Amino acid sequence: MPNLSFVSPTRNSPWGTYLSQIDAVEPYLGSLSKWVETLRRPKRALIVDIPIEMDNGTVAHFEGYRVQHSLTRGPGKGGVRYHPDVTLEEVMALSAWMTIKNAAVNLPYGGAKGGIRLDPRQLSLKELEKVTRRYTSEIGIIIGPTQDIPAPDVNTNGQIMAWMMDTYSMNTGATATGVVTGKPIPLGGSLGRVAATGRGVFVVGREAMRRLNMEMDGARIAVQGFGNVGSIAAKLFAANGAKIVAVQDHTGTIHNDNGFDMQSLLDHVAQTRGVAGFKGGEMIANEDFWNVRSDVLIPAALEGQITAERAQRLATRLVLEGANGPTTPDGEAVLADRGIVVVPDVIANAGGVTVSYFEWVQDFSSFFWTEDEINVRLDKIMIGAFKHIWETGEQHKIPLRTAAFTVACTRVLQAREERGLYP
Repeated sequence: MPNLSFVSPTRNSPWGTYLSQIDAVEPYLGSLSKWVETLRRPKRALIVDIPIEMDNGTVAHFEGYRVQHSLTRGPGKGGVRYHPDVTLEEVMALSAWMTIKNAAVNLPYGGAKGGIRLDPRQLSLKELEKVTRRYTSEIGIIIGPTQDIPAPDVNTNGQIMAWMMDTYSMNTGATATGVVTGKPIPLGGSLGRVAATGRGVFVVGREAMRRLNMEMDGARIAVQGFGNVGSIAAKLFAANGAKIVAVQDHTGTIHNDNGFDMQSLLDHVAQTRGVAGFKGGEMIANEDFWNVRSDVLIPAALEGQITAERAQRLATRLVLEGANGPTTPDGEAVLADRGIVVVPDVIANAGGVTVSYFEWVQDFSSFFWTEDEINVRLDKIMIGAFKHIWETGEQHKIPLRTAAFTVACTRVLQAREERGLYP
């Protein structure tokens, strides 16, 4: 099959990484492999221009994307990220991983993702609102509560989802709370949504540790990325007896062999917007983060962090992927050689999209659940999905990532086969 003309992936780039994961799973798909090429091609990719008038009166243009990788099992579902390095290839890979993630936990969604090339720190709140509203209007032709439901991702939050929901509603002439998830509570948001991704990382990590006979009490945890996902996962691990011994974010890396006082660290980050300057640990060089001795490493920042060279230096037993695509194929090969277990992103961080699904269901029914109900349902889904993936891995003697892809791709391609090709 010829390659796509609009991207030029390399082995360790985001789309290249995804393609290698599909190659790895193909031998386990049986007769469904007839349909596997549909997974290597996004269904739809939209590139939009976003012109806005800046506060100083000039007109600036930003590049925006929305990619729908697969709509075979239901409407598209996936976040929107604001980052200066966003590319079409990255958004394609993220949308494909959403297809896999939604199928891995058996949510009735396909995979989608969006992004805008900008640094939100360089824009005022008013400019950010204008960009968000114009972007929503431009992609409004392909999103909707039953078509494609965006959510927060890197550098986006509940406020941005509120602007997206309002813009879409104004354009369609009816309040459509279900067009996005991750909204503020007064606008149809769900309790437990903000903490859901980090909570899912913890729940799946706990289950993996149990199966690997690792003690939670006193376990050493290193966390890269201390935003919504990393900080909540760290907090839950610490609350259950583990020690957080290293944290890295965009401001630097801190280390304390005896473990941080989590509340002090969280308070410091809330005040200063970063871990730098925290008195309860020593600052170390960013590259030295990968040398810190730990039992569990949680990469919860951006993709492509665990390269072959860093994987060689890691002193850990378990990698728990809080971010999407943090391990390159070359890095993964080194980890496999060294016997380090990787719990892949498509199950480890699926807590966020699971509670997004709950939010969408609550919006449709206009009936809202308590936070306890949400957490019980979340834990049940995550534990069940992880168990199925673990058992698939043991059955075929394959790594957890290939097992997760086997479960997910089987579900997607069964649906593809049963729907057939139209027309």
